[in-house]
Amino acid sequence: QVQLVESGGGLVQAGGSLRLSCVASGRTFSVYAMGWFRQAPGKEREFVALITVRGGSTYYADSVKGRFTISRDNAKNTVYLQMNSLKPEDTAVYYCAASSGVGVLSSRGSESSYNYWGQGTQVTVSS
Repeated sequence: QVQLVESGGGLVQAGGSLRLSCVASGRTFSVYAMGWFRQAPGKEREFVALITVRGGSTYYADSVKGRFTISRDNAKNTVYLQMNSLKPEDTAVYYCAASSGVGVLSSRGSESSYNYWGQGTQVTVSS
C-alpha cells in the first residue's frame, strides 16, 4: 500500500503561482511513476502531468504545457507540481497518483493506469 497526501492548494489570482506537493508513505516511492490529475466542478477528472520513476522524463497535458512543471525528490518521497501563470480554468481539485505499471507512459491519461490516489487539494484561481 502507498498513502499519498497532497498539500499546497489555495486561492490565487489569475497570473499567480502555486506549488503543490504530494508526500508518499508506505511502499518504496522510487518504484512508482507519479502523476497529477485534476477535476473541475461538473467535469471528469483529467490528466495534468506525469513524471517517470527517476524523473528522467515528464509529460504534460496540452492545456498546461509551458506553465506547469512536475518534479520529484525520491529522497523525500515527494512529487511536486509547480503551477505558474494560473488561469481561472485551472480551478479544480488536484490529485496525485502513483503507478507501478510499465504501460503508464502510453496510457498516462487513463485513471486505470494508476494504483494509488491521494485525497486531493483544492486550487481556486480568481479572475
